[in-house]
Amino acid sequence: MKASNPLVLFNIIFCTFALICISTTQGQVCNKPQKGSTLQVFHVFSPCSPFRPQKSISWEESVLQMQSEDKTRLLYLSSLAVAKKQVVPIASGRGLIQSPTYIVRALVGTPPQTFLMAVDTSSDAAWVPCSGCIGCPSSTFASEQSTSFKTLGCEAPQCKQVLNPTTCTATACSFNTTYGGSTVAANLSQDSLKLATDIIPSYTFGCIQQTTGNSVPPQGLLGLGRGPLSLLSQTQSLYQSTFSYCLPGYKSLNFSGSLRLGPTGQPIRIKYTPLLKNPRRSSLYYVNLLGIRVGPKIVDIPASAFAFDPATGAGTIFDSGTTFTRLVQAAYIPVRDEFRRRMGKTAIVSSLGGFDTCYTVPVTIPTMTFMFSGMNVTLPQDNFLIHSSSGSTTCLAMAAAPDNVNSVLNVIANLQQQNHRVLFDVPNSRLGVSRETCT
Repeated sequence: MKASNPLVLFNIIFCTFALICISTTQGQVCNKPQKGSTLQVFHVFSPCSPFRPQKSISWEESVLQMQSEDKTRLLYLSSLAVAKKQVVPIASGRGLIQSPTYIVRALVGTPPQTFLMAVDTSSDAAWVPCSGCIGCPSSTFASEQSTSFKTLGCEAPQCKQVLNPTTCTATACSFNTTYGGSTVAANLSQDSLKLATDIIPSYTFGCIQQTTGNSVPPQGLLGLGRGPLSLLSQTQSLYQSTFSYCLPGYKSLNFSGSLRLGPTGQPIRIKYTPLLKNPRRSSLYYVNLLGIRVGPKIVDIPASAFAFDPATGAGTIFDSGTTFTRLVQAAYIPVRDEFRRRMGKTAIVSSLGGFDTCYTVPVTIPTMTFMFSGMNVTLPQDNFLIHSSSGSTTCLAMAAAPDNVNSVLNVIANLQQQNHRVLFDVPNSRLGVSRETCT
């Protein structure tokens, strides 16, 4: 019998070894021990995420899908900005099943049960789908198996902090709310919550009993807003209302970043801009955006496009749940026009869904700068361009606010925040941004 070709044999051995290494590496990344008060943050399309699409879709389809879901998100944010009454919010929709954009691993109950919960800076409450829930996915919290679980009655002070209309039953403070195309009914509950190595006893959250639609995060939500039931409010003595995240870029192999809770280990060399307060919606992280630079050119934008007005909800917020930055018409159109002017008259402009500035030639604009009060954030191309998988098409990855939403709110979205450390220092009422590779 002829000996096998040594090159073929080498390739077989190498490929087999490589596949084993890749699988092992992914397992190590997904199950890496978490230290201190720092959690791994995974993108929903990460190999570590059970919410990633089961079948591949085209680049065009994925972009159109994300744009569509951003519209739902913007409707949600706009309703928060102008609402006279606060509502207990839930996370943004994303992906084929409208799963969240970024998730962290959290342990609930005694003994602990593991959930991949959405993190959302524009939401307050924590939500967990509970056993027996009608309309919830299969991964639910078995509250009856937790020795530390407790349902809160209407006499509990936390029940008064739920600003949705509540209903008192013999045993529970219950409430109903809506999000996107979903309705949610939940009981206010308490149980142990473990984040990284920190154990938070008697954490208050909504134990979901019934839901319709597919907008609710499949394994729950961890709200990072500033409201009374948010993580920040419930852990003030532990984390001192301070946290930061570094969101991984879509090009990262394992899509893994970090959520760092508390003041310890936060960056020292970082520029800040003041946080502004909207009393109608204290949870949203408003900042003072002053201008935008395309390349070296400061774009001529009327100051009214960025003006902060709590009465109307106008202004600029940082949001972890929106994918693509949206600007009001009066700001976006001048930015887009300057972008096109710098590309030159010979470059043919095309569109893709909500993106109206796409090219099939290389984009020559190296940077874009968002100018905030006290802080400039200069973005490289990866933070303001989106490329087709083949590389043949490149689009400016931001757009004007949709016509059907409150058009006075500018949203700095997660694509623009990727590979930056974004620090929320609530006690000092400031937000910091520094460049950091998140993987």
